Amino acid sequence: MKKTQLILLSAMAGLASFTTAHSQSKKASKNPALFTSVTYQGNDQIYKDNPLESNEFYTPILQGCYPDPAITRKGDDYYMVCSSFAMFPGVPIFHSKDLVNWTDLGGVLNNVEEFNPNVTGISEGVYAPGITYNPHNDTFYMIVTAFSGGLGNIVVKTKDPKKGWGSPIKLDFGGIDPSIFFDDNGKGYIVHNDAPDKGKELYNGHRVIKVWDYDVENDKVIPGTDKIIVDGGVDLSKKPIWIEAPHLYKKDGSYYLMCAEGGTGGNHTEVIFKSDSPRGPFIPAPSNPILTQRFFPRDRKNKVDWAGHADLVKGPNDQYYGVFLAVRPNEENRVNTGRETFILPVDWSGEFPVFENGLIPLEPKLEMPEGVENKTGTNGFVPNGNFTFTENFSSDKLDYRWIGLRGPREAFMSTSKKGLQINPFDTNIKEKKPTSTLFHRQQHNSFTFTTTLDYKPKSETDLAGVVALQNEGSNYVFGVTKKDKDYYVVLQKNSWPSRRGDIISEIVASKKIELDKTINLQITAKGDTYEFGYSLDGANFETVGGTVSGDILSTDVAGGFTGALIGLYATSANDAMPIVK
Repeated sequence: MKKTQLILLSAMAGLASFTTAHSQSKKASKNPALFTSVTYQGNDQIYKDNPLESNEFYTPILQGCYPDPAITRKGDDYYMVCSSFAMFPGVPIFHSKDLVNWTDLGGVLNNVEEFNPNVTGISEGVYAPGITYNPHNDTFYMIVTAFSGGLGNIVVKTKDPKKGWGSPIKLDFGGIDPSIFFDDNGKGYIVHNDAPDKGKELYNGHRVIKVWDYDVENDKVIPGTDKIIVDGGVDLSKKPIWIEAPHLYKKDGSYYLMCAEGGTGGNHTEVIFKSDSPRGPFIPAPSNPILTQRFFPRDRKNKVDWAGHADLVKGPNDQYYGVFLAVRPNEENRVNTGRETFILPVDWSGEFPVFENGLIPLEPKLEMPEGVENKTGTNGFVPNGNFTFTENFSSDKLDYRWIGLRGPREAFMSTSKKGLQINPFDTNIKEKKPTSTLFHRQQHNSFTFTTTLDYKPKSETDLAGVVALQNEGSNYVFGVTKKDKDYYVVLQKNSWPSRRGDIISEIVASKKIELDKTINLQITAKGDTYEFGYSLDGANFETVGGTVSGDILSTDVAGGFTGALIGLYATSANDAMPIVK
């Protein structure tokens, strides 16, 4: 789906009332589900084949659905944001001192009364943020396009990203992918992607980059200052598509405009332009693109693809680095982990920056900046590579990796020494409403996800268990329900072949069980194949439904912009009815 279509769909969704949707989602059952533990274990072969040396770290630095990264720096502190779409809170933000070790600070847009994606499709909500530190007023700015609640382009500010952000300020311009730049004299500018002037669109995918003067005192664009600074892309005669994600930089007195081109897919690239003024004219570098993976064989080993949508920052020892999105497809070329955040050093010793080794097949390891120690996965730092994450939900503060969809997780869950309690909403996973599901991103092509569930459904409309979800119309539900006086585990496949119209629901398999105590549920993925199993003794797992395809959990099949999510799910609106023989 093109972004213009999403804009129209989101605008329609935004007409729905927050009060109505919120009250509907809050209809909770009196039969809560208790999840007492979770173990997520990554098992990708590439990390087994490429163990780290003491001076190395892995890229991607953020595995799973963390696309569209933007980055800024204040002193020795680096802050990075990513797209979140209808996931909640909106716009995940991370902090680092060295670009290797990152801590998760949660989400920038965490007030549901101000950012509420309650009735949007999963790929709507909010995406393509920019983050900029302004040294002239010691303030951080996060700017983003919000496809919910009629917000449009908004900016939020803070003096300290670790202490939260102010309320959204609505900005009066259209288009998407905005970012803010502050010149040496303190003057502000906004650049963004937009449609060509009316009547001047030359082909499908023809877009432009615009610049506005930004009123820093009043936080608004200055009317009448908008100007097209790139038309189409590097070479309009070649009909380039989707010039987007612009960022302005200044170096040695010149202005540089870096953009993505080619669309988020196999033709994705990063390109650079130069000017004597932030308002152009901008001349493309003769060496474009400066980052891409589009030139290499489709069947290459350990493929990384779709590289682009980047941002630059000066890192340790004055070495430039670029963060960008890319994907790691599985053996069937499926993109189940979604678009992830990668990093590369950037050589800017010449006139134009170039991503080091960004024009050859990307490798999983990088040399660490001088003097930096790899602490990923320890002391609260985000893990990468193959890792195991265990959770018993006994901590006072739930890890930020656990997220809601279309609303806050706190609306349906609570934690205690007993575990995680989910109070089921009267909504189904297939509805475009907040569901009572606590999600964790799929971060590996091969993984296991195991949970212990204490729950007894009271009727066939009650179900609790796990889901593997790409969107509301492309997911698997695996859980415990009841039929007459008997308990069952049931596996339901929900698919949306045309990406519109009715969702097709199919019971893959079900099995009657003796539910005397807790039950363990497990999802196992090996590339494109998934299995769903259960255990009543905590040790021996039985697969239900055999091996199923992960195709519907992939972006290239299900559409949209997100990766697969693995969730702890409970509902009082179940329609996954067991097959009774």
